[in-house]
Amino acid sequence: MGISIPTVAELAAKGEKPEILFWVGCAASFDDRARKIAQAFVRILNAANVKFAILGNEERCTGDPARRAGNEFVFQMAAMQNIELFNSYGIERIVTLCPHCYNTFKNEYPDLGGHYEVWHAVDYALKLIEEGRLKIKKLKEIVTLHDPCYLGRINDKVEEPRKLLAAIGLTLREMPRHGKRSFCCGAGGAQIFKEEEEGREPVYRERAREALQTGAQTIVTACPFCMIMMRDGVRDLAEGQADVKDIIELLSEGLED
Repeated sequence: MGISIPTVAELAAKGEKPEILFWVGCAASFDDRARKIAQAFVRILNAANVKFAILGNEERCTGDPARRAGNEFVFQMAAMQNIELFNSYGIERIVTLCPHCYNTFKNEYPDLGGHYEVWHAVDYALKLIEEGRLKIKKLKEIVTLHDPCYLGRINDKVEEPRKLLAAIGLTLREMPRHGKRSFCCGAGGAQIFKEEEEGREPVYRERAREALQTGAQTIVTACPFCMIMMRDGVRDLAEGQADVKDIIELLSEGLED
C-alpha cells in the first residue's frame, strides 16, 4: 500500500488505544482482489483522520464459517480466543468490511461475553460523511447493487448502502430481487469453500445474470465474498461487459484529492 498501518499491539506498547479496530477479515487478507477493498477503506480512514489500528498477525477468523458448517466447538474456540484478545487490549469499537464478521461480532459474540460497538464499513463511512470528515466528489455512473444476505436480509441494512451510493452521485438500477428480498450470491453458509454441485447452474452465475440484465456499468456489492462470487459470474457469462466493485472502493474513488 505504501502506507504504514499501526497494529493494536504497537499502540498498546505506547500506552494508546485506537478509535476503532479495523477488522480486515479472511477474504481481504488472503484474496488478492478483495485486498483492494481493504486498501480502499484504509484510504478513507486516513482521509477522515480516524485513529485506527489492525490486529495484524494476531487476527484470526471469527469462527463464522465453522458455525455455519455445523462445527460449534470450533466456532466457540475461535470466538473465545478473539474475545480474550479484544478484552486484553481494551477494544470497544470494531469496524469490518465483511457482513459475516459484522453479524458474528454483533449478534453472536455477546452470547459468549463479547460486548462491543460493531459497525459495518458502509455504516461507518456514512457516519464519517455525516460528520463532515470526508469530502466527496460526484461520480457519474450507472450501477446495480447486490445486497449481501448478512447485511440486508439478516441485519436490515438495506437503505444504508443506497444512501452511500447516492452520496457518491451514482445512478442505481435495481435488480428484480433486491433489498431484504435479495438473492444470495452463493457464498454464505461456508458454501464458498465447497465445490459446486453437478447438474445445476451455480447460484453465483444466476445472480450475475440478473445483474448484467440491468445494463449497469458496474455491479456493486458490500461484501468481499459476494464480490468474489459476482466477479466469477460475470467472468463466466460476459467478461468485460461490467465491472464488479465493492461500494467502499467506489467511495474511495469519490474522495476529493
